[in-house]
Amino acid sequence: MTARREASAPPDLPGYEYVRVLGLGGFADVFLYRQHLPRREVAVKVLLAGSLDDEVRERFQTEANLMAQLSHHPSIVTIHHAAIAADGRPFLVMEYCSRAGLAERYRSERIPVPEVLRIGVRLASAVETAHRAGILHRDIKPANVLTTDFGWPALTDFGIAATTGPAVQTMGMSIPWSPPELLAEHPTGDERSDVYALAATIYSVLAGRTPFELPGGNNSAQQLVARIERSPLPPVGREDVPLQLQAVLDRAMAKHPSRRYSSAMAVARALQEVEAALRLPITPLDLPDEPAVAPGGAAGDEDATRLRGIALPAPGGASDDEDATRARSVVVGRPTLVPPPAPPAPPRPVGVPDGPASRRGARVAAVAGAVVVAAVVGVLVATLGDSAPGGTVAPSDELAAPQTGSVAAPVPAPHSLEGTRAADGSVTFTWQNPDPQDGDRYLWGVLAVTGDPTMALVDEERVTVPADQATGEVCIEVSIVRADRSSSARPVQGCAP
Repeated sequence: MTARREASAPPDLPGYEYVRVLGLGGFADVFLYRQHLPRREVAVKVLLAGSLDDEVRERFQTEANLMAQLSHHPSIVTIHHAAIAADGRPFLVMEYCSRAGLAERYRSERIPVPEVLRIGVRLASAVETAHRAGILHRDIKPANVLTTDFGWPALTDFGIAATTGPAVQTMGMSIPWSPPELLAEHPTGDERSDVYALAATIYSVLAGRTPFELPGGNNSAQQLVARIERSPLPPVGREDVPLQLQAVLDRAMAKHPSRRYSSAMAVARALQEVEAALRLPITPLDLPDEPAVAPGGAAGDEDATRLRGIALPAPGGASDDEDATRARSVVVGRPTLVPPPAPPAPPRPVGVPDGPASRRGARVAAVAGAVVVAAVVGVLVATLGDSAPGGTVAPSDELAAPQTGSVAAPVPAPHSLEGTRAADGSVTFTWQNPDPQDGDRYLWGVLAVTGDPTMALVDEERVTVPADQATGEVCIEVSIVRADRSSSARPVQGCAP
C-alpha cells in the first residue's frame, strides 16, 4: 500500500489565518484559512512547489479564470481571489463548502432517490451553464462535487476544462467516469462527453460504486476501460430506483455520443420528469437567460411547437421553453406522469427566497404552495397518421388540441430491439411491443453522429435498413405510436455491427 504523503507547508498569506488541511491532490493541496476582512472561512488551493512548470501554471490560471467566469452559478464553487504567495506558489481563494462532498458520501451512505434527483438537476444546470459559456468541464466526478453549508451541490476543479470544440485532450481525466470516446487512442469529445460523466456521477451516487466497478473483482484501469468501451451499463441494483431513472442513465451513458442526450439541459429535463412521475416537488433549473413563453402560450422561437415533458411555472405564468431531447423532424407527443395539483397552501410574502439565504437564495417562489406541473403532456401532432410516400411522416405545424381529463398511463417503449445483417449488407431490425393495442404503429429512424434522423411510420415490428445506408455500425430508435397519436415517452435505441 502506498504511503500517504504529507501536506505541503501552508503559505503565509497576509490577511488570512491558517486553520487546517482540507485535502491533498496531485498538483495542489487545499487548506482551510480564516479570512480577517471580511471575516469568513475560505478554502485556499495552493500549487505544490514541485509542480511549478509552465504547463501546470497555465492550467492553474485557466482554472481560476473559468471558475471566476462561472462562479455566479449557485452550483459552481465561487472563486474569491487568485494570487502568488511570497514563496512563489500560485493560490486560489475559494468558497469553503463545509459539508461532506459526494466523494465522501456515495461510498458510505445510501442517498435517497429524491435527494439524488435534486442533486442531478442542479448539477445538470451547472454543466449546462458552463456549456453555454463555451466551456467543457472534462472531469465531472463525485470528488469534484462539494456540498455548501445550505446543502447545495457545488461543482469545482475546472483545472483541465477547455473551450467547446471537436478536439480534446485526456490529460488528468478520471477513468471510471470517462466516456468511451475520451479513452480511445485518438480521443474526441464535446458536450455529450460531459453528459456521460454527469450521468456516471449520478449513477455512482445511487449505486455506491463507480458504474463499471465489479465489487470484489478486477477493477484495474485496463479492465475498467474495456468494460466502459464494450459492456452494457449494469443496473444500479437498488429496488427503490425506478425503471424510468435507470433508463435516463442508460441513455445518457450510451456508448455512442449520438445516442445520448444532446445537452445537460436535456438530462435535467429527463430527471424532472422522473420527479414528476414519483410525485415529488420539481427541482427548478438554475439557468441564465431562459426564454419565456410568449403571450397566448406560444414560445417566441422555433421550439414553440415542441412538446415539453413538463413545464415549470414562472412568475407571471411564463414557463421555461427548452426541448428535453434532440430536435427531430417530426414532433410526437411523449406523455409523462403528472402529479395531481396539491391543495392550496397559505400565501407566501412576495420576495421570500425559495432557496438558501446566501447568494443561492436569489430564487423567488413562482407560485404559492406546491409546484403545479402544466398539463402539456397531451399535445400531439395532428397529422401524425398521414404519411408521405415511402412511409416518411409529413411534418406539420398543426397541433391537436390538448387532451383534457385524467392523464393516461404513459406509452411504453418497445423492447428486445435487435439487428441482423444480411449477406447483401442490409440490416433488419426487429422488436417487441410489451402492450399491443389496436391501431399501434411504430415511428423509427436511423441515428447518425451528426444531424437528426428522418423518421418513418411502419405497421409491423420490423424494418430493414438498405445496404447503402448500413455501412459500419447501424443504430436506430423506435417508438410505439397509439391510435390516439400518443407515443412512447422514451424511444428504444439499438445498434447492429
